[in-house]
Amino acid sequence: MEDETTVLEGGHWDPAKVGAHWQQELERAQRYFKSWHDRCVKIEKIYLDQQADQTSAAKRRFPMLWANTAVLQPAVYARVPQPVVERRFKDAEPVARIASEIVERNLAYTGDEADLDSIMRAVRDDFLLCARGTVWLRYEADFEPLDMGVAPSDPAAENGLPGGLGAALETIADERVCIDYVHWSDFLHSPARRWKDVTWVARRVPMSGEEMEKRFGREAMASGAAQAAGARKGESQAERAENEGRTHVWEIWCKSENYTIWIADGSPVALEVSEPPLELTHFWPCPRPAYGTMSTSSLIPVPDYVYYQQQCDEIDLLTRRINKLTDQLRLKVFYPSGDGAISPAIEKAMRPDNDMVMVPIPEWAAFTDKGGSKAVVTLPIDEVQKVIVACMAARKQLIEDVYQITGISDIVRGDTQASETATAQRIKSQWGSIRIRDRQAELARFARDIIRLAGEIICDQFQPETLMLVSGIKLPSMAEKQQVQMQLQQMQMAAGQAAMRAQQMGQPAQAPPAMAPPELPPQLQRMMGQPTIDEVVQLLRNDSIRGFQIDIETDSTIEPDEDAEKQRRMEFVQMVGGFIQQAGAMAQQNPMLVPVMVETLLFAARGFRAGRQLESTLEQVGAQLSQAATAPKPEPQPQPSPAEMLKLKTAEVKAGAEQRKAELGVAQAEIEHRAMLEQARGEAAAQAIDQMRASYQ
Repeated sequence: MEDETTVLEGGHWDPAKVGAHWQQELERAQRYFKSWHDRCVKIEKIYLDQQADQTSAAKRRFPMLWANTAVLQPAVYARVPQPVVERRFKDAEPVARIASEIVERNLAYTGDEADLDSIMRAVRDDFLLCARGTVWLRYEADFEPLDMGVAPSDPAAENGLPGGLGAALETIADERVCIDYVHWSDFLHSPARRWKDVTWVARRVPMSGEEMEKRFGREAMASGAAQAAGARKGESQAERAENEGRTHVWEIWCKSENYTIWIADGSPVALEVSEPPLELTHFWPCPRPAYGTMSTSSLIPVPDYVYYQQQCDEIDLLTRRINKLTDQLRLKVFYPSGDGAISPAIEKAMRPDNDMVMVPIPEWAAFTDKGGSKAVVTLPIDEVQKVIVACMAARKQLIEDVYQITGISDIVRGDTQASETATAQRIKSQWGSIRIRDRQAELARFARDIIRLAGEIICDQFQPETLMLVSGIKLPSMAEKQQVQMQLQQMQMAAGQAAMRAQQMGQPAQAPPAMAPPELPPQLQRMMGQPTIDEVVQLLRNDSIRGFQIDIETDSTIEPDEDAEKQRRMEFVQMVGGFIQQAGAMAQQNPMLVPVMVETLLFAARGFRAGRQLESTLEQVGAQLSQAATAPKPEPQPQPSPAEMLKLKTAEVKAGAEQRKAELGVAQAEIEHRAMLEQARGEAAAQAIDQMRASYQ
């Protein structure tokens, strides 16, 4: 990179100097990757059968590259990766749990909206053919104006609004993370040995005149596109037709100088120079490309086809030879000419439209003198057949050599024998997948990096309303919680004041205010038990804390084995069922061990992939069981003695009698009083006898 003083003038970037410098950098990188680029162009033409030599003889080729690629495509990538966002240490932190669920749902929606599956398939094809696949991520937000009753032309209002009138009168209407596939020929980076040593990355974007004017303005578009109009050379006819009316613009991210550049291909003036629009952890808006075979000396990959290209050329040569020899498998007859009536008779007999031929021979003696059938001599096609068989055997051996080089096993090809046992076929399948495990792991790593980068953009850029709207999770804000708490305090104060007034008026209060707080509705109770969106956003915005508490991964990108998935689920169900059966018996004997058993069950469930969906439910049920087991049991109330029971009954009877005296006559009340006393004595005696029997038993 040039000295900063040559690029900056008065604290601002000079577009002319920046553009001239980056045109040199782009040309240097293109020269660095030229041999790989030319090789990939040839390989892509062979794969698509678009070679320049398209004569009838040259068309006879064996499509080995297409066949091998078709076999490897579903083996290295078969389904779209699904985001898996979890707490890194799987603790019971509610804020981290809710944040993980919100981010996971936003990532799932982003993958569906960006059609991540088609992008990954395009990257997979570039990875298998050219040994490099790339994507590019960007953040987009649509804004809509807010009607605040302020005239846009009012300068006083504009000065009074923070950040300018335009910023104050706009709000974000839609936010999204865009994932763009980048063709292998449209991606460049600085020459380096390792990816961590790369100082800049760039992608080429074809843009129309309207897109350039909307993005950079009319002046910048005119200065850049006019000078880049005739810069592209060496394009094919298809490329010229595809790029007609478009200008190739390079988007460059320079990590060493911390700025981004937009420059038209071939133009010495930069269209735009600015600070990076995203503050990402690793700076780049793209993950490390999915690389195939590479050495430790450079980041120039080597396509797999290079290693068996000579064998494919020999296979094509033998295929053309076999096809030519096959054309020679015809019945060719030689006979003497000028023999009068014999030659026309032979020609008539050899016509292909004669199924049953009866040819008269006028000069039969002359025909028999020449030996009859010896007058006709056929071409010996047996020798041609032997050559064809030998060529096919040689081609088959070459194909086997290609299989050995590429590592495509016979079990992947479906070339198995019915006599082989299931164990033998399973062993072949395991050994056959060894050679492609690195490719599977590389594409899985690439998919994980895409998801992580998209997750970082979502956490840093998305507004709280967007996070909750996309995820479908509604969380209260800190202000809403504080408002509910203030209302609860006001209700408690009102209840306390009412109790004090009742005491002053001589009426006993039903319960102290502190012992009987007003009860909230169930909806507000659930809201008060949830973390606030402010706490979740605070966790997501902090890069260091987010990395400590939240981990973003993806599931497998290869086709899962249904039987293996069923087996994992059955193992989880058997583990949970057996544990609950044993833990139930132990909990009845010693309830204090219930919290330990609950934590043990959660520890075991988190080790199962199939148990992740039930983890939250198990935690809730476990917390309820632990609380019920450790809650203090109410002390038993002492039973009154028979004498005390008799006194209580006598007092109740007297109180009832006094009330009855006021209603009935004295005589009648006296009679009833005596009868009730006798009944009370009988009941007290019976209860005393029952208690004595129970104590003896």
